[in-house]
Amino acid sequence: MKKIGNEYVDSTFENIKHIDEFGNDYWYARELSKVLEYRDWRNFVKVLSKAKDACRNSGFNVDEQLVEVNKLSKRNNSAIANIQDYKLSRYMCYLIVQNADPSKEVVALGQTYFAIQTRKQEIIEQEYDSLSDDEKRFYQRKLTRQGNYTLQKVASNAGVKNMAEFHNAGYKGLYNGETADDIFKRKKLRYREDILDNMNEDELVANLFRINQTKQKLLKDNVQSEKEAKDVHYEVGKKVRKAIADIGGMMPEEMATPKKSLKELEREKKQLENKEKKKLEGIK
Repeated sequence: MKKIGNEYVDSTFENIKHIDEFGNDYWYARELSKVLEYRDWRNFVKVLSKAKDACRNSGFNVDEQLVEVNKLSKRNNSAIANIQDYKLSRYMCYLIVQNADPSKEVVALGQTYFAIQTRKQEIIEQEYDSLSDDEKRFYQRKLTRQGNYTLQKVASNAGVKNMAEFHNAGYKGLYNGETADDIFKRKKLRYREDILDNMNEDELVANLFRINQTKQKLLKDNVQSEKEAKDVHYEVGKKVRKAIADIGGMMPEEMATPKKSLKELEREKKQLENKEKKKLEGIK
């Protein structure tokens, strides 16, 4: 743990963060235990137990902050065994680092990270609820743009040369075989219009989930070939689609295309601002 500072902290805890089908962040206890330098799972479970007590004492429902899951793990003798793990909320992670060994430098860094992220999320949720539908689209579009930028860097490091084919693999999985061009035509968009600029909030969220989970899997599996990266993107897209189907949600291709693209809304906003500016200049 040589590097100190926000860049190190963000990459450390961000790299093991996952996002569920509802857009909620979560962490796996076993991955977190390794980052916090707990070699013995039993010692980490003791910390987890203290965090659960703190959660109850704070008036929170532990079952909403922590979910037990079973995973298959390959032993040294190649035997497959079930191991216990937990999906942890951001708040539960915060309580864990608060109860972890304070002598560890990474624990102190984790305390800062989860405290800041928890506060940021509280502010974001309050502000987001007050946004209009179009403002929510702008917000989600910004996140998808940032997500795609990061995904492309990860994909490039994994050996991807043809980014168009790589992105199409993800779309095919999520949209039941449709490529970006197919989506463009179905939405009846004009030449050079961006399909993401013509999605509603829910469709953007579904694509953001696909983008983030693909990035996570490429990093976690240490993918090093273009074909494997495209296969991963396709499979993640399919699994996101299945998750939507399992909860009875609307498929992305069935979601209505907004009447106005985000580019149109931006132009209208700019025109309105210019008119107001001219009025003010006239008054002067």
